[in-house]
Order: sequence, then structure tokens, then C-alpha cells
Amino acid sequence: MNLPNLLTLSRIPLMLVVIGLLYPPPEESWSWVRTIALLVFLFAALTDWLDGWLARKFGQVSEFGKFMDALSDKVLTLGMFVSLLALGELGKWALFPILLILSRELLITGLRLVASGRGKTLAAEKIGKLKTVIQLTCICLILAKLSMSVDFAHYATQSWHQNLVLALDFSGSLTLLLATAITVYSGIVYMAKYWRFFVEENDP
Repeated sequence: MNLPNLLTLSRIPLMLVVIGLLYPPPEESWSWVRTIALLVFLFAALTDWLDGWLARKFGQVSEFGKFMDALSDKVLTLGMFVSLLALGELGKWALFPILLILSRELLITGLRLVASGRGKTLAAEKIGKLKTVIQLTCICLILAKLSMSVDFAHYATQSWHQNLVLALDFSGSLTLLLATAITVYSGIVYMAKYWRFFVEENDP
């Protein structure tokens, strides 16, 4: 197991660490826990770039790494979206966008599994990479709002704090809608490009 693959796989336990830090309600958690959760998630998001860079730099690109990189991204983002919704950190309105994102990711993952079974690896599309970046940005904004709301609550009476929390809340909601739109569009791009190949009984 090389370093790039270890970084790729690390996103899954790091996601669990973030969720564990967010799970206790504010009155039962220790100081700065949500800020720590934000920093841990930022590191997990950074590994999405770092693993690929290291793999290319040291000639350690592998089919396993390509497959797990895409899968780890999905586990990280979906795990965070579902957990933030379940913990009440997202409004009920966010359920529909998250279901759309979940449906797309499961569908494309199934497509990748079919490809893997046939000895093929689906190359990542630029729109798919953009989708992941926007999803990660959305989660960072939501975690930043939680950090400011709870860990910096002693500034709550000051206007700059109130404005910043409102800005982060609005930005997070807007980015979630943008992430949903691009996620669905990227799914359509993948399906249009690969669906016909996989429904045929014989390879072209």
C-alpha cells in the first residue's frame, strides 16, 4: 500500500472523526470542537488533491487508486451531507437536494463497478472533478458556520459576527443548490457517454 492510496483511504476514517466531533450537542461538547471538526475536514478535502499529485509525481498511479479515489470522495461527501442533515444542522429543505446528489452518486458508482467488472476504468471527467470541489466547498461553509455560531458564540452580540454567520449560512445554502445542479448535470454527462456501452451485451 503506497502513500497516495493511504491518503485516499484516509478520507473515510477522517469523515467518521468529523461526524463523531459534531455528534454531541453544543452544551455537552468541549470548547472548539466544531472548529477542530472543520480543520479535520479541511485536511480530508486536501487529500483529494494531494493523493493524485503524489501518485503522478512518483509514478504510483494505479487502477485501484483511481477507483478508490472516486469512491472515497463519494463516501466523504455523502457521509457528511447525510450526517449534517440527520444532526439538524441543515434545514428540512436540504433533503431533496441531498437525495438528488445521493441518487447520482450511487448510479455512477454502479456504472463504475460494471466497468471494473469488464476490466475498464471510467476516466474522471472535468465536470465530475468540479462537482466534487463544489460539494467539498459547500460542506466547509456549513462547518465554518457551525464553528462561528458555537465556538465563537461569545461574539454573538457584535454585528460583524452576526453578519458573518448569516453570510456563511447563505453561502452554504447557495453552494448546496449549485452543487446539486452540477452533480445532476455531471451524472447526465456520464450516462450519455457510457450508458449505451454498458447495456450492450457485447463489447464494441
